[in-house]
Amino acid sequence: MAKTKKQSGQLGLRMGLKDERIPKLFGLLLLFISVYLTVAFVSYLFTWKIDQDRVLRFSWKLLSEDAATVDNWLGRLGAFLSNFFIYFCFGLPSFILVYFLGRLGLNRLRRAPLRPMTNLFVKLMLFTLGLSVLLSFAFGSLTDFPLGGGIGDYLVSHLSGVLGGFGVILLLLLLFGLYLIFEARIDFNGSPRQIRNDVVDHFSEMVRFRGKPKPATAPRTAPAPAPPAPNLSSPKRETDRPQTLAPGNHGDFEIESPRPRPRTLSEEGREQLRGDQMEMPLESVGDLTLVGKDPLAVGGDNLIVADGDEGIDTSLAVTEENADHSEPYDPTADLPSYEKPHLQLLLEGETGKHEVDRAELEANKDQIIETLLNYKIEITKIRATIGPTVTLYEIVPAPGVRISKIKNLEDDIALSLAALGIRIIAPIPGRGTIGIEVPNKNPQMVSMREVLESEKFRTAKMDIPLALGKTIKNEVLVADLAKMPHLLVAGATGQGKSVGINSIIMSILYKKHPSQVKLVMIDPKKVELFPYAKLESHFLAFLPGQTEPITTETTKVIHILNSLCIEMDQRYDLLKKAAARNIKEYNEKFVARRLNPEKGHKFLPFIVLIIDEFADLIMTAGKEVEMPIARLAQLSRAVGIHLVIATQRPSVNIITGVIKANFPARIAYKVTAKVDSRTILDSGGADQLIGRGDMLLSNGGDVVRLQGAFVDTPEVEEVINYIGQQRGYVEPYLLPEYNTDEEMAGSGALSYADLDDMFEDAARLIIQQQHGSTSMVQRRLKLGYNRAGRIMDQMEQLGIVGPSQGSKPREVLVYDEMELTRFIDDLRNRS
Repeated sequence: MAKTKKQSGQLGLRMGLKDERIPKLFGLLLLFISVYLTVAFVSYLFTWKIDQDRVLRFSWKLLSEDAATVDNWLGRLGAFLSNFFIYFCFGLPSFILVYFLGRLGLNRLRRAPLRPMTNLFVKLMLFTLGLSVLLSFAFGSLTDFPLGGGIGDYLVSHLSGVLGGFGVILLLLLLFGLYLIFEARIDFNGSPRQIRNDVVDHFSEMVRFRGKPKPATAPRTAPAPAPPAPNLSSPKRETDRPQTLAPGNHGDFEIESPRPRPRTLSEEGREQLRGDQMEMPLESVGDLTLVGKDPLAVGGDNLIVADGDEGIDTSLAVTEENADHSEPYDPTADLPSYEKPHLQLLLEGETGKHEVDRAELEANKDQIIETLLNYKIEITKIRATIGPTVTLYEIVPAPGVRISKIKNLEDDIALSLAALGIRIIAPIPGRGTIGIEVPNKNPQMVSMREVLESEKFRTAKMDIPLALGKTIKNEVLVADLAKMPHLLVAGATGQGKSVGINSIIMSILYKKHPSQVKLVMIDPKKVELFPYAKLESHFLAFLPGQTEPITTETTKVIHILNSLCIEMDQRYDLLKKAAARNIKEYNEKFVARRLNPEKGHKFLPFIVLIIDEFADLIMTAGKEVEMPIARLAQLSRAVGIHLVIATQRPSVNIITGVIKANFPARIAYKVTAKVDSRTILDSGGADQLIGRGDMLLSNGGDVVRLQGAFVDTPEVEEVINYIGQQRGYVEPYLLPEYNTDEEMAGSGALSYADLDDMFEDAARLIIQQQHGSTSMVQRRLKLGYNRAGRIMDQMEQLGIVGPSQGSKPREVLVYDEMELTRFIDDLRNRS
């Protein structure tokens, strides 16, 4: 009994430590301490002359002495703590430590990752020490107030004795220069004016964005260690068994063998389970074999599972152009503290709750054999493969039996089994068998967490891995979107298309860094993709000046599609200059520092365009939408732009021949008519699915049946909030500007009266900096983006700057302010 009480006490202690309320209580305590110290420190600024003598005289006994009184607003404890931190420690920079306590308290309340707080603590401590020394050295002799505290006075006196007064000044300048190099990443290769402007811009950005430094551009980015690998694995359960790969090759797909699951057997037919394979004697046809890891996988016994594409190789040899850089470029250096979401944000699946028992297998087997015998069709062997949604019965017909006779019995077998829908595969490609897919009476849900924590997904080295679900053999299927290269998703309403789109996005968010993949989302329904707007500073890409990162209006959809075409053309120009055939070769050269960023080269992330309802766009815009999509589908694969298009109307006028020809990878959910199935897959079968995530994946002619991974809306929001709370890029990824012909033609010739009031100031700023950027005009002159964009258009029309070049600055065509003055005077005189 005592041992039981001890164990229960230990269990309660462990549960208490893991309680999610503990960090929140700790965060509230830290916030209380930070507010308390702030009030005490502020009071100390006014009462230090009176309270200092009492604190120094009573020391720590002040806390227990009833006779002593102080003037601090928070009493004797406030006077003691403020005197300790300000007088004995750091002086006025002690407020920085109070700020850190407040940030840490908010961090614990929000359950955010602690790693960024560690980096922040180191930076703030170094800044506190440096500021303490600066205040003591510069103003310590001018006032009796301990501006730098005891630590600052001690360091100044010690350093002054060792280095001298001028040496202390040089040391402070050295520390400031180190800060500019390592933290602000200021480039000292330009002119003194450019260096000064860079420093001013950095500190102005810090004030504007509350301490978030502006991310460095490619030429200034110092190599940084890659972020730690995400924890995609949950604690291993005792029932887990070693996972092995079943032989077989499904094109560009990687398939993971499942871990064995316990089968529910009847009392009469329970036998020993050997691995995932179980054989039982049958009366009329040999053996019924229950298959989990099938040795006769599609493609034959000797094929090897494809390993997918390797990632970017950063171990390339250093060339002559890379002589000054011993380490490869790290595209994740702008967000070194970014942490990928962990699997605890997703709900665990119900593995093992719904199982196919032996009685159901026997009943289905007997009905299939009886139906075939009624039509005088004999078989020699039957085998069952249990999946999460359907069970595949493979039969070997007797010699002389025509396959067409079995194929024509599809409806008769469905009638005898009383099943929702029977699908016959005659024959199974690469196998000497005929497949009959029978839905399970109790289908099993495949959770997103179960798929993401699989070994195959965690170790996948694909460019854009997609964890789509489980096959009929209960194996996780991981596909590479970069190899598809575009994906068409179609199916009737309510059959799982939106959940499938969410699972595709979740796969990307769990596997990739924001610097590697950007998402362009178009949602005509306006309600499906709107939660992803919180990823604006991390994963999303959109047009400059776009108020909503998720595009919903048809006119803006046309603009963003044409903008993607411009982005595609610009990327092809970069590939041509770099002598690279595709984005993978280009990024490898850039990572190895064999491409000069000053010549316009940069690291190119993959761009995934996601359209949730394509039919609505075709109905409202027609050719204006179809033409840029067809152009992207034909050409964008080599430059890393890939399309995922979903529609609930798989008709011929929506999915045209041009689109079908460039979308070899297609996912078909349940449809209502066979003609819709043929429109999507060029074959039947989608009309015989059972819905709720049951789908067929076609890629290059191979059709695989899957049960899609289910992810609920609260799970999606948890992942989005986890990423959105982390530090993102100061400026999101902007696509090139796109202006229609009507907008360009309607501008006409400009007169002096048509110019904006801030035109001259903006033009002089552009010429001084020799940097044509709308964002710089907006930032320096404190204008809205639309107004700054109009001013840039006016300057382009007057020939002061060149046309837009996407994300690169415009070319400045005027080199002197005197030339600008003459230009404006001539324009004024003409008016």
